[in-house]
This record gives sequence, C-alpha cells and structure tokens, in this order.
Amino acid sequence: MRWQSALAIYVLFWVLAAFVVMPFGVRTHDEAGVPKVPGQAESAPHEFRPWRIVGWTTLVATLAWALFVANYSY
Repeated sequence: MRWQSALAIYVLFWVLAAFVVMPFGVRTHDEAGVPKVPGQAESAPHEFRPWRIVGWTTLVATLAWALFVANYSY
C-alpha cells in the first residue's frame, strides 16, 4: 500500500472515530448540578473539552487503522 493511500485511510478512520468518541463523557448542566444560563438548550454540554476528544479520537483511530493495515498486509 502506498503511503498516500495509508494516510487517506487513516484520515477516514480518524473522522469516523471522532463521531464515535464525541458523545462519551458528555454531561448536561442538569446532570452536573450546575444552573443553566437563561436561553440555554436543555441538551447543551456542561463542559466541552476538545483536546480530550482529539486525544481519544487519535487513540481509537490509530488502533483501528493498525488493525486494518495488519489485515491488509497479512
């Protein structure tokens, strides 16, 4: 497999993993016990940590991609 193909497949795995990882660990203000700002949506997250999501996404995508490459090679 050429490196350009491997990179493109990794990017696809990363985007898919981002959508899989994003909902985990998200709590609303009601669940966290914090008062809402007037006009705030009921489903708005209490705290958004983008770097935590990026880290978990990279870990999940790398593992899935490594399994894919191992399957492709062998």
